[in-house]
Amino acid sequence: MRSFHFGSAMHPIPRSMPRAFFVLLAVQFVSTLADNAFLIVAIARVMELQEADWCIPVLKIGFTLFYVLLAPLVGPLADAFVKGRVMLVSNAFKVTAMLFLLAGVDPLLTIVVAGWGAALYAPAKYGLITELLPPDDLVRANGFFEGATVCAVIFGTVLGGFLISPLMPVLHWPAAWQWPGAAATALGAGMMVLLLLNSVAMAACFAIPDSGARYDPHSIHPRELVVRFWKENVVLWRDPVGGMSMAVTTLLWGVGATLQLVVLRWANEALGLPLDKAAYLQGVTAIGVIAGAMLASRYVVLSHAVRLLPMGLLLGLVIPLMLLVDTIPMAALLMVLVGAMAGFFVVPMNALLQHRGYVLLTAGRSIAVQGFNENAGMLLMLAVYAGATALQLQMHTLIVGFGVLVTLGMVLICITYRAQWFTRRSAG
Repeated sequence: MRSFHFGSAMHPIPRSMPRAFFVLLAVQFVSTLADNAFLIVAIARVMELQEADWCIPVLKIGFTLFYVLLAPLVGPLADAFVKGRVMLVSNAFKVTAMLFLLAGVDPLLTIVVAGWGAALYAPAKYGLITELLPPDDLVRANGFFEGATVCAVIFGTVLGGFLISPLMPVLHWPAAWQWPGAAATALGAGMMVLLLLNSVAMAACFAIPDSGARYDPHSIHPRELVVRFWKENVVLWRDPVGGMSMAVTTLLWGVGATLQLVVLRWANEALGLPLDKAAYLQGVTAIGVIAGAMLASRYVVLSHAVRLLPMGLLLGLVIPLMLLVDTIPMAALLMVLVGAMAGFFVVPMNALLQHRGYVLLTAGRSIAVQGFNENAGMLLMLAVYAGATALQLQMHTLIVGFGVLVTLGMVLICITYRAQWFTRRSAG
């Protein structure tokens, strides 16, 4: 087992990142951009097919499902093969999903195929970061990586809005290219753009070099995988630093994934914006995310990451302010504020969790454990939102509920890990 140490409390002199890191960053941006544009196009396709409203959060559940189901397997797979090749295969799944969508397959099935690829992709991309860079560069690298990732999430949502808007050329995909019985769609041009983006991401994976890291092989028998994965979860949760950081990221990713859908509905009901315009509104959040991530990567070192726990409390208190907003400029300012707080808080906590997991386990397996817990939180929150939508709860009830959930969750985390928090604060 590796020995663990935090980086120096002094701010290190910035070093230039290796070229391989920026290749990985580019692949991550394009792939995530396409994933989130796909979600908007899939939502539009559900509306085009006139399916029930609760099917919309089920789309997000379908994308997230394999992150949880395949968690015991994807970590060992990421460690068993060259990670760039694992990313290549995962993007091939996404290309297949786009072809299915163009062929008229139900959007839920296509997004499940894309989610399968995304589940394979996650431990490979994050594990490669820990293999390429020393611990003292992880917060800075995560500032780049998470900033680019979250911006791709936001810009992908904006792109999805454009792909379903009247500005996009209308292309009725010919019935001859579709499965028997599939309805013609006006979203064909947008689907072609998504196919192109995923193809570019897949091709770019050939440029990702081998880090040279190798791990001891072990059995892939299902029972042994599950038992080992359970033990790895226990190791990371029982570790004071790992458990605290994973509790934070699990809570915030679960709420964040659901709020992405809540904001789209809020923009429609409170501001009167259609789906494509509501997607544009989310784009301004990128300004805050970039600023928050840049500040975190510049001023927060790994040893001081736990000092940011109160930021999570503030984030929970800010969410209900959405109910006081009734103009687009004020909505944009609020989204910038939320983005900045999220970027400044999540980036160091994610870096802390990645490094501690790498020390206790391996790069791929620790990221698989992290992904399992974060996506299980997302599934739970999305299921709650789908149920609330089916019950037709009012928007203000949902928004207040999510704000209270974040605040109470962070209070519980602060109480549970108060000894670790104060120890690290005094050590700094």
